[in-house]
Amino acid sequence: MSSESITVHLVGDSTMADKDANERPETGWGMPFADRFDDAVAVANHARNGRSTRTFLEEGRWRPVVRQLTETDYVFVQFGHNDEVPSKEQHTTEEAFVDNLRTFVGETREQGATPVLLTSIARRHFDDDGVPKDTHREYADLTRAVARDRDVPFIDMDERTRSLLEELGPADSTALYNHLEPGEHPNYPDGIADDTHFSEHGARRMADLVLDGVEELDLGLAAHAES
Repeated sequence: MSSESITVHLVGDSTMADKDANERPETGWGMPFADRFDDAVAVANHARNGRSTRTFLEEGRWRPVVRQLTETDYVFVQFGHNDEVPSKEQHTTEEAFVDNLRTFVGETREQGATPVLLTSIARRHFDDDGVPKDTHREYADLTRAVARDRDVPFIDMDERTRSLLEELGPADSTALYNHLEPGEHPNYPDGIADDTHFSEHGARRMADLVLDGVEELDLGLAAHAES
């Protein structure tokens, strides 16, 4: 095993982010992901609730990440949930979204680090036939295109999670997301049916899918993953 020190920087939105105690049991996939490596790997989770590529850059959250990158580091970039919704203040045009992804990729590479692009994780929406809806098509396709055009390691989490949803079906897939009955948890006294954010179990399943992607890409990072 190499003695080099590796940091995986996670850059994204609420589906990836660490959660405060008052938000639990909602869990970003970056939380269990951080526990899946040996001691050579540190995971720095810079993801924040409600951020798009545009607001993450505008708020100055990217600059400190770039400054600390070294050649053994990785930057996992996963946006789209907030970029793609025209009614949201965080909305990013398709052209700007592509430019912003290219910025993350280019500036990561300038520091000698390795960028990895991920599409957004599917929302739990099924059609009348019980087939998961493609809820991120346009912005997922833009991410796929940037990965292809810039030859960036790429994990298609949209596709992987829709496959998982289809496998589980409408009923069993609720366990992946933050669904609670009234009175089940003090943070959600009235209950909640959130088909975007994850339960602790769901976050672990999402982290598993990311790790599957890491191993399929044969990134050096994969040698440090623990089952």
